[in-house]
Amino acid sequence: MRWCRFQDKEAASYGIIEGDDVIAISGSPFEQYQRTGERHPLNSVKLLVPVIPPTFYAAGLNYREHVIESAAKRGEEPKFPPNADIGYRANNALIENGGAIVIPKDASEVVQYEGELVAVIGKRCKNVSEAEALDYVFGYTIGNDVSERRWQHGDRTLWRGKNTDTFKPMGPWIETDLDPATLTVAVRLNGREVASYRVADAIFSVQTFISRMSQYVTLYPGDVIWMGTDGAPENMKHGDVVEVDIPGIGVLSNPVVRER
Repeated sequence: MRWCRFQDKEAASYGIIEGDDVIAISGSPFEQYQRTGERHPLNSVKLLVPVIPPTFYAAGLNYREHVIESAAKRGEEPKFPPNADIGYRANNALIENGGAIVIPKDASEVVQYEGELVAVIGKRCKNVSEAEALDYVFGYTIGNDVSERRWQHGDRTLWRGKNTDTFKPMGPWIETDLDPATLTVAVRLNGREVASYRVADAIFSVQTFISRMSQYVTLYPGDVIWMGTDGAPENMKHGDVVEVDIPGIGVLSNPVVRER
């Protein structure tokens, strides 16, 4: 099933996408809901970020090539993470499919994409095993973990480098009933493929992260976990369009604008 959030008059509404239509629901996909008689052509509605998460988690370095590339830029030997350790991102940075990634005028030229699979938690999750972890996933969407590298490495925290407004495109919708291990991620910059990798090549899987996290923190319906990226990202500049394509889910596409 394919779920979305869309602008319905003055409010946001969840909907089910069937073919070329969106069927509005009452309630929440994470609790109880009912289909309404309200149906819209998909191309006539404004899609929003598919969920506003109670907590926004990010796996960070979770692919070997990305770890090697990041270490090489710092002139260091690569150090692969020994555990599935998690970080946090900020909801203020979220924007929808089609929304502009706005680079602040004082940012450096080293602003880069990171195309990622995003797992959306569907029910309260605490102390679960890896074998049962995927039972707690509602579905999957797509994220672009935009990063200003000089801020990322120079600030004491990631507050600017990762969490500047518009730096976290997510969408266009949530797809349920997928096996993450079968998925691939491709990134295109102005139509040119600049990255491609298999989710199964992650250092730690979705279920490993969920199980480990649940030993210490309670995961709640609507929480999102961004699963990291692979490869060596390129810089984005004013006028670019970046697309993250995960067959089975869809394409997340966003233009890039630099403040003047």
